[in-house]
Amino acid sequence: MRRIALGVASVSGLLLAWELAGRFGLVDPLFLPAPSEILDTAVDLVRNGYRGSPLWMHVGISVGRAMLAFVLAVMAGIPLGVIIGLSPIVAGLIDPFVQFLRPLPKLALIPLVILWFGIGEFSKVFLIFLSASLSIVVGSAAAVANVRRQQLRAGRALGAHGFALFRHVMLPLMAPELFVTVRLSLGIGWTTLIAAEMIAADSGLGWMSVNAAAYLRTDIVMLGIVLLGLTGYALDLAIVGLQRWITPWAGRG
Repeated sequence: MRRIALGVASVSGLLLAWELAGRFGLVDPLFLPAPSEILDTAVDLVRNGYRGSPLWMHVGISVGRAMLAFVLAVMAGIPLGVIIGLSPIVAGLIDPFVQFLRPLPKLALIPLVILWFGIGEFSKVFLIFLSASLSIVVGSAAAVANVRRQQLRAGRALGAHGFALFRHVMLPLMAPELFVTVRLSLGIGWTTLIAAEMIAADSGLGWMSVNAAAYLRTDIVMLGIVLLGLTGYALDLAIVGLQRWITPWAGRG
């Protein structure tokens, strides 16, 4: 409760200072509109939409793109990372490509993605998938490496072998770290959303912010940033809740 109270107090203080700076003309609204102005813009977009599409549709489209790519990244990244962690041969073959692509700015890949896959939805989902999956692969491999040999020997001594050893010994030990990896990769994938929606999009929060900037609508740009942050925060809280439900033993020594 103390932590929540401190968070509420800090956010409220920032919003108050921000509002007062706008009300007394300390900051030009063109560069930083006041929170009340952003709220008025949000109400207007809820009622009238932006560029012919309701605000909820822009939010839904962005979340849909990101979640589809993220689910695919988890389904592909965790098994591949586990295999890399278990097999030095596979690690030697694949890890150089993963380490090369992972720090590469995804904006640099936009021309190639357009050339290879066109400007449809697949290109946008692919960019987000690539950003998230590479981090998941690295984190999953690290989670396998952190399983101690003594723990594996104890499992074998109790009769667990093969898949049973993985299911009942390795996976519970890896799960907390896998969830941390998934949370980090979600943030990385979510930040790639704006880059993905730059590929000939006509909807989505990222597109809305970029399009509004071209018309100097800073209030809409700030609203897009706020909605992107709040949506990403909500998705992160959902993963934290899922982690506490699936791995209640995490953090208990």
